[in-house]
Formats: sequence, C-alpha cells, structure tokens
Amino acid sequence: MTAIAARFLAPLAVVFGLGASPALAEFEIGIYGGLQSAPDSSVTGSDPQNPAFPLGGFTAGWEGNSTAIPPYYGIRATMWRTPTFGWGIEFTHAKVYADGPTLAATGYERFELTDGHNLITLNAYRRWPDAWGMLTPYVGGGVGVAMPHVDIRAPGGAHTFGYQLTGPAARIMAGVQYDISPSWSVFGEYQGSYSANTIDLDGGGEIKTDILTNAVNLGLSFRF
Repeated sequence: MTAIAARFLAPLAVVFGLGASPALAEFEIGIYGGLQSAPDSSVTGSDPQNPAFPLGGFTAGWEGNSTAIPPYYGIRATMWRTPTFGWGIEFTHAKVYADGPTLAATGYERFELTDGHNLITLNAYRRWPDAWGMLTPYVGGGVGVAMPHVDIRAPGGAHTFGYQLTGPAARIMAGVQYDISPSWSVFGEYQGSYSANTIDLDGGGEIKTDILTNAVNLGLSFRF
C-alpha cells in the first residue's frame, strides 16, 4: 500500500465509529485489483521547457499497464446503514502512461501519472441482497478529487515529479458479491472514472487533460 493510501484510510475507523448506529450499521473493508485502461484524451496548455510542445495541444494515447509495478489497485471502506443502502470512501491507484507515438510526436521523454493516477471519492451504494440466489448485485457512484503522482520531463527541461491535487473526480461501478462466510466475500465489478486535471509544471506552464478510465475489478471484502 502506498503512503498516500495509508494516510487516507487510517482515520476511517474513527469516522465510521462516531457515525455508526450499532443496531443498524454493517462495516465492510474491501481491496481489489484488476485490469484498467484509459481512452485517448486531449491535452492543452503550455510547457516552456519543451519547444516541441504542439501548438494548440495534442491528443494523448494512454496505456494502463495494470500489472506493471506499481500495480493498479483500490481500497474501499463502506458503512451499510440499511440492508440495501450504504456510503463510504474509496481510494484507487490507477495509472496512465503516454504511449510511444505520443512521446515521439510531443518531444517528451516521460509523460505519465503512474504512482499513480490516485482518485479519492465519497461514494453511495445500492445493493439487492440475495436477488440472484447467493449473488448480491450492487451499483454505486461517488465524487471526490484526483491526486496523481505526476512524472513529466522533456529533454533538457525541468522534471515535474511529485503528487499534485489536480481537480475533481467521479466514479461509477456495478458488480456482484458472493459470500464465502459470514464475514468474508468476493466481488467482481466494472468501474469507470472521470477526472479533470490541471497539472502545474516545474519551470512554468501548466497542462490540462480530462482522463477517463475503465476497469474490471476482482476483490475481497471483510465485514464486521
């Protein structure tokens, strides 16, 4: 788990504890991995460190490289206030790398958000217990912020490298959960995300890009 994820999730037990009604609340902690991709997106702005930056911006082709180190993963904490409705907080460590043709066309040595394209959202969930026998379908969505680790460098220019709070983010999901014991379950889901990112560059300038991600997740949850 990255340091940013640990700092984010540590206070959750306290927050949930203060807001819980023992007679109603069910708590759930889940962790997941999977395969994540991102479609191309337009990049605008300016980079005085890169004389090859295309006038008017460019279209970035993104690669997810989900299993490369550091891998794609997510963590969520949920409080089910009723058997069918819950809310919670989720952290996702997604990744986007500019592909080879993008780097060749723009003159960059590195153009990526890979440790990672971190999303933090407050979510709401709806589930249908036992709707499909032992499978429980659910849907959810949330809003929050993007806090990517930016890694951008042009030859001979400043290296922008570090975490930034780049803008708003949102996510949606739909999946099914299967109980393997009273406390443990596994789940599979589709998850999509959107973030509007404004990145400040070392040496001056800024870059703006809206990033969409698509992911198929498999995970494990613990209830208490």
